[in-house]
Amino acid sequence: MSLRSSASPRYDLQATIIQVSISPGGLPKRAIAEGYIAPLGLEGDSFAHPEFHGGPKKAVLIVASEVVDELKARGYPVFYGALGENLTTRGLDVRDLRIGDRLRAGGALIEITQTRVPCSALDVYGESLKREIWDSQVKAGDHRSPRWGMSGFKASVVEPGPVRAGDIISVVAKLA
Repeated sequence: MSLRSSASPRYDLQATIIQVSISPGGLPKRAIAEGYIAPLGLEGDSFAHPEFHGGPKKAVLIVASEVVDELKARGYPVFYGALGENLTTRGLDVRDLRIGDRLRAGGALIEITQTRVPCSALDVYGESLKREIWDSQVKAGDHRSPRWGMSGFKASVVEPGPVRAGDIISVVAKLA
């Protein structure tokens, strides 16, 4: 596996973390002013089902605000943190993210490890929500799916560090 650095991010917009969220377990996650991304995830965050969520390869969940906004416009009762994300971003082109990409999120360096597999906990927002954000192409790792990135991305922590709303999030290395 070879990473190539990106001298300048491939995104026209400045990508920003607009919300940092944690929960004592389950959904939704609630906003905090600032946090610390540790090797196993955001400090203070817990998972209702640790056998499926969390751990070193799934420490942080990233979801784009644009996805949440689109789902809300389609009538789903969602809000930032509702999908269980730790980092809600604005301006990060999830369609261009790939497994293995590294991102600087505030003071932390994280690496995309997988697309998020939507679980039944999301049914509280409507049973059809999972079909809106996930399909067989995404499951197969095909970034050409129109739903690529909509369910969010799990990430491992390469370098721990502080994070807060307003921090920049940017791709610093793409998997070659």
